[in-house]
Amino acid sequence: MEWTMAELSSFDTTEFRKTLATFVTGVTIITTCTESGERVGLTANSFNTVSLSPPLVLWSLAKTSRNIDAFSRAGHWAVHILAADQQDLSNRFAKSGHDKFAGVETDAGTGGVPLLRGCASRLQCRTSFRYDGGDHLILVGEVLDFDRSEHPPLVFHGGSYGLALKNLKLPPRDTDETSAEGPASFKEDFLDYLLPRAHYQIYSRIRAAHASHGLSDSEFFVLSSLVAQDGRTLSEIDAMFSVTGHCVTSDTVQSLAGRHLVHYTTPATDAMAARLTLTPEGRETTLRVMAAAKAIEAEIFAQLGYWESVCLKLLLRQVVAMTDIGLPAMWAAPA
Repeated sequence: MEWTMAELSSFDTTEFRKTLATFVTGVTIITTCTESGERVGLTANSFNTVSLSPPLVLWSLAKTSRNIDAFSRAGHWAVHILAADQQDLSNRFAKSGHDKFAGVETDAGTGGVPLLRGCASRLQCRTSFRYDGGDHLILVGEVLDFDRSEHPPLVFHGGSYGLALKNLKLPPRDTDETSAEGPASFKEDFLDYLLPRAHYQIYSRIRAAHASHGLSDSEFFVLSSLVAQDGRTLSEIDAMFSVTGHCVTSDTVQSLAGRHLVHYTTPATDAMAARLTLTPEGRETTLRVMAAAKAIEAEIFAQLGYWESVCLKLLLRQVVAMTDIGLPAMWAAPA
């Protein structure tokens, strides 16, 4: 079918671009070297497979690219499927006008092609075919050698980077009950169920660790806040943990002081203004409990997977920031 100029002029290229952006792609860097030995590389998400036997892959390059001559003449090139932690490398090779390889460690590949390190996969190719593809040149290569790691790949969708996660089982669309009212809206995918349930199940194990040292929840809260920043007042600590439903009182402080875990000085007019500092014994006890807590976290994350764990923490940080009600920061010096 041939399109007339009138039909082409009515084609909305902006919407077409947005439509294509709904397709999730990987992110690659393609490298080669010129006849004079100059290293060339660029970021591309047009990579795709063609055949397993023979092993063929393809990618496309805009004819307006300043690298078009280098790849038009290249007998060999390499495809680097980027790992999730290589966003900066992707951005570096997406820009022009600078030495993209400056400070980047490389290996020597077939035909002298530079190979980047730390990628999810690398494929070394020999040019098999070149095709005209409209405003792009399509390059098909035979894979001569390859290697891969266990790093999850970097992905691209809707103009933004993303991360490919495994084993996510999403509910069918027809079970979406976000508009439901009453008890039907409070099910096991409700955020206010999921977060507390996960917290209580994890904290029950941490509670066992601090209880073995004779510490109550409130006492452990006080000690852990002082490890983060010593010298806080009782009022500051109480405000920090008020959202938990626990109250940190002068009785809590006196109990800790009686066991030589904290020192405190109290102004005559305001018991809540007492300023607390950890004793050496208090610091050692708290660090033992926190070490146990980190071991519990490590055990959970080992089952979840490294990158899934990273994503979980990033999402929770966003939730914390979005729902902030002005609680004092735990891991920062008080104002």
